[in-house]
Amino acid sequence: MYIDTHAHLNDPRYEGERDAIVSSFKENGLKFVINVGYDAKSSLKGVELASKWEDVYATVAVHPHDAKDFTDEDLKRFEEYSKNPKVVAIGETGLDYHYDFSPRETQKKVFIHHLELAHSLGLPIIIHLREAFDDMLKILKEHRALLEYGAVLHCYSGSAEMAKVYLDMGLYISFAGPVTFRNARGLLDAVRAVPLGRILTETDCPYLAPEPHRGQLNYPHYVRYVADKIAELKGITPGELNAQVLKNARALFKRIRHE
Repeated sequence: MYIDTHAHLNDPRYEGERDAIVSSFKENGLKFVINVGYDAKSSLKGVELASKWEDVYATVAVHPHDAKDFTDEDLKRFEEYSKNPKVVAIGETGLDYHYDFSPRETQKKVFIHHLELAHSLGLPIIIHLREAFDDMLKILKEHRALLEYGAVLHCYSGSAEMAKVYLDMGLYISFAGPVTFRNARGLLDAVRAVPLGRILTETDCPYLAPEPHRGQLNYPHYVRYVADKIAELKGITPGELNAQVLKNARALFKRIRHE
């Protein structure tokens, strides 16, 4: 069965069908989904969803796009939400210099706050990184002790060489729908370069629907297209890949209950 380690079922686009999506996980070949928060409201909604459904886990954080609106109260909320055993990580948080919806210095400060929170709670961190390689690397090197409980670069979009840098720091690498795109040659090289023991699969839904659904609303069970492509590149069966992804997910997200 497939695993989606990064979904946004708290997104308003799923209103009216959210319960139907989750209740159909098993028939769609999904073992479980990690539902990722991106601000205080979505984080709370994610925790509520995880509390309702056995096969949904949650994470809590403020996305770099919204770093400008971050407050100390958010940290207190996230600490409280994290008392729920279904909250498996802090994230997604990080740096995004593509849109610069929040000032870069603010993004850096907020990201460090999240790193500190994750470490204080003994939780791993889910990192969003877009066009900020140098600053991200600098922060992680300066605060490497805060990565004690693990980290993952989600929806990886960089080169094989860049992946190796983060692998050397102990991070996991998660791949999403773009691995199925026709113009993904460089990303495919990255998949080949990442050891099986460090790979996670995700959809990042509702974004980045894989082929053959590109341009449409994405769903957690579309992670099969991502996993099948990775398995093909690695020369193994989807079943073998999914077994390894489960092992990796349990190693990183230690609160996961699924066997």
